[in-house]
Amino acid sequence: MTEAKLPADFLYGYATAAYQIEGSPTTSRTPSIWDTFTHPSSTQSTLPHPIADKSSGDIATDSYNRWREDVALLKKYGANAYRFSLSWSRIIDFSDGADKVNEEGVKHYRMIIEELVRVGITPCVTLYHWDLPQALHDRYGGWLDRKIVDDFVHYAKVCFEAFGDLVKHWITHNEPWCISVLGYGYGVFAPGRSSNRAKSAEGDSATEPWIVSHNLILAHAYAVKHFRQHIQPTQGGAIGITLDCLWYLPYDQTPENVEAAQRGLDTRLGWFADPIYKGHYPPSLKRMLGDRLPEFTPEEVEVVRGSSDFFGLNTYTTNVVQEGGGDEFNGKIKTSFIRADGSELGTQSHVPWLQTYPDGFRQLLNYLYKTYNKPIYVTENGFPAKSDMLLPPAEAIHDTDRIDYFKGYTQALLDAVVEDGVEIKSYFAWSLLDNFEWMDGYGTRFGVTYVDYKTQERYTKDSAHFLKQWFEEHLEKK
Repeated sequence: MTEAKLPADFLYGYATAAYQIEGSPTTSRTPSIWDTFTHPSSTQSTLPHPIADKSSGDIATDSYNRWREDVALLKKYGANAYRFSLSWSRIIDFSDGADKVNEEGVKHYRMIIEELVRVGITPCVTLYHWDLPQALHDRYGGWLDRKIVDDFVHYAKVCFEAFGDLVKHWITHNEPWCISVLGYGYGVFAPGRSSNRAKSAEGDSATEPWIVSHNLILAHAYAVKHFRQHIQPTQGGAIGITLDCLWYLPYDQTPENVEAAQRGLDTRLGWFADPIYKGHYPPSLKRMLGDRLPEFTPEEVEVVRGSSDFFGLNTYTTNVVQEGGGDEFNGKIKTSFIRADGSELGTQSHVPWLQTYPDGFRQLLNYLYKTYNKPIYVTENGFPAKSDMLLPPAEAIHDTDRIDYFKGYTQALLDAVVEDGVEIKSYFAWSLLDNFEWMDGYGTRFGVTYVDYKTQERYTKDSAHFLKQWFEEHLEKK
């Protein structure tokens, strides 16, 4: 019997994000909101530092200077694709208010893209991975104002024209739920706005996340409209958005818990996916929010609906769901890792929100394909092993928990394709390198490469060897 395999054109590789790896914040770049957020001013001294270890992305993995090493690692690991993001404030110069193209920044990313293509690695570019130019936040409130749509489209146009001859896979936004909720609801991500005055001096969690999300959807859609009208006809390529979602598993099959699980999906995923793929917000979201949920005009609906060529998915875990929560941002459900029989879903990672549960990944892939009818690009999936933080590099590279995670999740993906008929086009593991992990600082490591932040030495973990071998064995030969 022939072993089941993925198609020869399947994209396999790793994902990173600009602020998490680049460093060099003052080299050919103006500040982003993450620069400001990680360096709180003296007027904010009464508030706790927003980063667990009080660090920043000022150096990170120094990939602005060491990008050739990163590409060499990708090649060593057998990757045929690399998903990375561009820094908006490296591409556009906001230093004098003229918002001109920063040719030095364009040249930098052009070198990376050309080298990837030269060594046979497909570049997959994310335009926005959370690092909003501080100038736009100062100018009109950034994502809180409809003006952001025009500025984002301007930035996207520059990128399409500068790199579109080589880049054929584009993602507009990474995880708009995180941007909206963590940045403007809970206040734990930049720009740190929240109604919780113990976290933030400014913000309104009842209204701002829904305004921000609405403008994110519009900015995505109008950038896609430009791409389809002016770029795709001559250069080809595909464009879409990446949404984050976990699988919501009902605690039991009682109607209230089944409905709660669906409401969780509607809020975490449907909040963005339903407008983009269906043209409207989920009814459960409208019932929950009333007039706090903005509305699209008829003209905007026509631009938004169908504005993604594929379904980009970042996913890490599964939650067990019960009726009865109070948090609007997850649909007012209660979540845990505990099943009705008292057992836990799987192995606990270093972070409290992530346990292994490969079957949930398979169920989510099936749900997305049946609900939205688009090919799926898995754009992030990974596991921060406890051993990463407990052991020295020579021992931490033997990351058995991460390997077990990848064994389960790659098999679940293969089963979804071969047995269930789900069309899946890529798998990008998070992440190529240990890096600046947002509010956790450097206290969480997701990489298949261990980074010594004092020396910037890279040490390959066993999980990188596992994934290389797995994809060699499970991809059809071209």
